[in-house]
Amino acid sequence: MTMLRAALVLGLLSAVGPFAIDMYLPAMPLIATALDAEVSSVQFTLTAYFISFGVAQLFYGLWSDQIGRKVPLYGGIGIFIVASIGCALAPTIGWLIAFRILQGAGGAALMVVPRAIIRDMHTGTQATKLLAMVILVISVSPMLAPLVGSGLIVIGDWRLIFWTLCLTAVLSLILTVTALPETSLPSERVPVNLRNFVRGSNTLIRDPVFMGLTFIGGFGFASFMVFIASAAFVYSGQFGLSPAGFSLAFAVNAIGFVAASQVAGPLGENFGILPVMRWAVIGFSGFSAALLAVSLFDLATLPVIIVGLFFVNACLGLVIPTTMVVALDPHGEIAGLAASLSGTLQTVTGGVMVVVAGLFFDGTAVTMIGAIAFCAVSALMITLKTLGIMERRHSSN
Repeated sequence: MTMLRAALVLGLLSAVGPFAIDMYLPAMPLIATALDAEVSSVQFTLTAYFISFGVAQLFYGLWSDQIGRKVPLYGGIGIFIVASIGCALAPTIGWLIAFRILQGAGGAALMVVPRAIIRDMHTGTQATKLLAMVILVISVSPMLAPLVGSGLIVIGDWRLIFWTLCLTAVLSLILTVTALPETSLPSERVPVNLRNFVRGSNTLIRDPVFMGLTFIGGFGFASFMVFIASAAFVYSGQFGLSPAGFSLAFAVNAIGFVAASQVAGPLGENFGILPVMRWAVIGFSGFSAALLAVSLFDLATLPVIIVGLFFVNACLGLVIPTTMVVALDPHGEIAGLAASLSGTLQTVTGGVMVVVAGLFFDGTAVTMIGAIAFCAVSALMITLKTLGIMERRHSSN
């Protein structure tokens, strides 16, 4: 399987989960009205998805280490299809939240298993290149999914978005059956039992580098989740954008992330993965802090916010793939567990930050950007500590 074909297949599969987030963002204010729900309740449909999405990754990682990569994908996609139908038919916000939890549990397979497949196929800078190519395919989600969602609202209503997600999942199932080979050899599989789980988890949790890299990516991921949960209300409420206008602004913010992720591999080869990671996190925190300062002085116009978040997300596009690859590299024998534990911790971090930020969210850009800046500074502090440990390990070897 060539790298290009692998990137295309894995990217299309991995994009299903983000589509379940990004496609319905323009409809969040409409869902609040249609279901007579509070803004916080509608935001919780996103948080519920993230938390379920994160916790379920742990199960799929273990399962894929034991039985191979494809069967867990079949199970996850099936759950996602059923949940999408439930979301489309939900009569109340409570039912929508419940089916979003189930949808997240199914979509988790489409995130963690492709990451384990990447580790099966490559390590180091080659894995970074493949991951960057996968991210390029996934990038259709933040750039096109909101536009698709706003278009579906025009021809139907918000429920049509979930019917479309159901169809997308069916297509991903066909793709898995026909185009994805099994990359986990029977001789390399690890039986799932409590002893192996505890031993593998203990190895990962006791590794400060793995945990540090996981939470660097986790707070980076959390900053983007805060933006996703808040942007529709800020852009439509404070700045009066239509669903289509919001979709375009959101796409611009995502372009920086996508463009930067594509040069993560080449930069890592030329300058080293760790220096790239260090300067990317410094830029991430610096741009976030600068944008917050501008906002506090009431100078954050819509163009300023869009441009500022472009640079914030560009730095983030270098942080996410590098931390993922470096965290998994030393743990190839338990790649599924490592990928799932990392994904679980990162997604739960994002979900918790959305809840915490929601407590202070007042519909303005200041509170949204403040939460993003908090995530960025947290990532910087963990980076300085983690890279120090890595450098000491390297010097002692």
